[in-house]
Amino acid sequence: MNEDKTNWTASKLTAYVQLISKEKFGWTFDHKAFWNTRLRTTGGRFFPKDCHLDFNPKMANLPEFDQIILHELTHYHLFRQHRGYQHQDLDFKQLLKEVGGSRYAPRISEPKLTYQCQKCGLLYQRQRKIDLKKYRCGKCRGKLSLKKST
Repeated sequence: MNEDKTNWTASKLTAYVQLISKEKFGWTFDHKAFWNTRLRTTGGRFFPKDCHLDFNPKMANLPEFDQIILHELTHYHLFRQHRGYQHQDLDFKQLLKEVGGSRYAPRISEPKLTYQCQKCGLLYQRQRKIDLKKYRCGKCRGKLSLKKST
């Protein structure tokens, strides 16, 4: 049975991140990792100023959590090596692929609204309502209509 990671202290989270860093990268993680309850859709954050990592506790028990840690550690290690550590940098993309980290955080909540293009049938899933007079389909410029609201 898997342990509930949201109950981990910052020191236990840091130790877990250090373990993954050593196993997957072969490099040490010499800073701290914290939970950040203010994160909503982001899995984690790297802070270049002091090199600490923040993680979203809502994603802690998801199977993808280790991939989120790998993503943030990729930022961390590349920054420490004075290489391209940002998402658009080739160094970042290559190292992330090598270690098997995720490029994006998984969705936590299901979308509340579904819009459909009346012309091509393309579906758009959204959390918030959109102005149907203002926005059109990005594929064919057709009108959108509300298909499903939960």
